[in-house]
Amino acid sequence: MNIAIIPARGGSKRIPRKNIKNFCGQPIIAYSIQAAQKSNIFDRIIVSTDDEEIANVSRQYGAEVPFFRPTNLADDHTGTSAVVKHAINWLRDNDIPVEIICCLYATAPLIQTKFLRKGYERLLVSDKKYAFSVSSFSFPIQRAVRIRPDGALEAFYPECIPMRSQDLEEAFHDAGQFYWGRTQAFLEGIPLFSPAAVPVVLPRYLVQDIDTLEDWKRAELMYRVLQEEKSCG
Repeated sequence: MNIAIIPARGGSKRIPRKNIKNFCGQPIIAYSIQAAQKSNIFDRIIVSTDDEEIANVSRQYGAEVPFFRPTNLADDHTGTSAVVKHAINWLRDNDIPVEIICCLYATAPLIQTKFLRKGYERLLVSDKKYAFSVSSFSFPIQRAVRIRPDGALEAFYPECIPMRSQDLEEAFHDAGQFYWGRTQAFLEGIPLFSPAAVPVVLPRYLVQDIDTLEDWKRAELMYRVLQEEKSCG
């Protein structure tokens, strides 16, 4: 049985009520639920929340909320892995067999079902524990600079500044959309960001982490452009 787990706590601080805030016409969590539905991969789509309003919105769009997340797993310091582990243990306690699970973020409106399916396929054909979305940095990280306490600039890697960008190794970052994994790997706490995982590389125009209002605005602009391209195509 394949299960989608969508973590969506109610106490977001930087963007209040972020997980059900209106994003281009519908609550942002609806995009993740709909992507999971359209993928035709999942036997169940479950939202893990501590919030009654989020639960009601999630059910409205077709997801299940069979349990409420305990308070100690809904604070600012709880990581995603702990939330997924809690969901797996609930499923097992209720005699629901699950070998593969996908953690799908509630704030991923740019997600596309073809990449969600690709992640599942990559995990199945590999001997790895996880498969998750990544995207490339648009600028060589070896040329990053910091602002020192005195206000001056300083290179993180001074030895790389004279090098040509094409001679520097390409780097990738977590795309913040989905994380396929074998349930035992989550339960054992095997690190996600490790050789135990394989990547699903997304184009940069489909990736926007949403932590601030500026991020939110940028994501809306990106979404509208993508919709316009679809209508023109």
